[in-house]
Amino acid sequence: MSLDADTIVDRRRMRRKLTFWRVGAIIVAIGAVIAAAAALRAPGTEAWVGTAGSIARVTISGLIRTDGQRVEALERLGKSRARAVIVHINSPGGTTSGSEQLHDSLTRLKAQKPLVVVVDGVAASGGYITAIAADHIVAMETSLVGSIGVLFQYPNVADLLKTIGIKVEEIKSSPLKAAPNGFEPTSPEARAAIEAIVSDSYAWFRDMVKARRHLDDADLQRVADGRVFTGRQGVGLKLVDEIGDERAALAWLAKEKNIDPNTPVRDYRLRERFSDWPFLHTALVTSLEAVGLSSFAKRLEEWGAVQAIERLNLDGLLALWHPPIAN
Repeated sequence: MSLDADTIVDRRRMRRKLTFWRVGAIIVAIGAVIAAAAALRAPGTEAWVGTAGSIARVTISGLIRTDGQRVEALERLGKSRARAVIVHINSPGGTTSGSEQLHDSLTRLKAQKPLVVVVDGVAASGGYITAIAADHIVAMETSLVGSIGVLFQYPNVADLLKTIGIKVEEIKSSPLKAAPNGFEPTSPEARAAIEAIVSDSYAWFRDMVKARRHLDDADLQRVADGRVFTGRQGVGLKLVDEIGDERAALAWLAKEKNIDPNTPVRDYRLRERFSDWPFLHTALVTSLEAVGLSSFAKRLEEWGAVQAIERLNLDGLLALWHPPIAN
């Protein structure tokens, strides 16, 4: 009986060891798959997206801010064997510096490859700064474009702090240092300084639109009051060149740039999804796609919380339409 008991105990120990090593092997295998997927899906990896000999489809969506990784990916695209680029835009804008950076990157890309913009939903404010990098803008009839203007906003909690008995003390080198700060009423001098920045950036935005869209002063005056326009209105106002979708963009490339309309169009990723998010988010999306739940993975990726978090990260002068978090 003693021998039988020892045998049973040994078998149980062996079974536990086997289970441990099996689980470990599965974890290692999953990690290897995720690492391989991450390497293949790295931004601008031409071997994965297969842009060689094709038309690259670039997507700009959500809020726009400065992004060095995106600049590098667009530079790689310019050096790739892609025959042309279609840029899809669905963005209400973002920071003025981020929008300028993206505009400049697309302008450099346009010097290397034929480039056309398609406005899927919104190309407003900084999104429109991005769009006018192209020589041809296609929009759907109900797309929104424009919002030519600049915004500087900040919360002022001076009255709230006074109510609850809190006073913020400060020592600064000059009256306009860190002004406005939101802890005290904005002085006329601070307001004038901010208004000068907004006016200067607004003039920069207007001049860019005037030059890129070939508008005279009267045309510019009609569109530069901050409002948005539909794609249908945008054609008459010279903010948009044509009504349509990607098919219209392909037809323009064929007619104006001699690109074969049967050339395949393939996605070109500018940056890794959730690159600013924890590793587990990336692993979750990759795993969902691996088991065939790509539609759910995309829904998770486009979840509104991402937009909410991005808005909290915006800082500085904004070229943004519809700034509230709730959509």
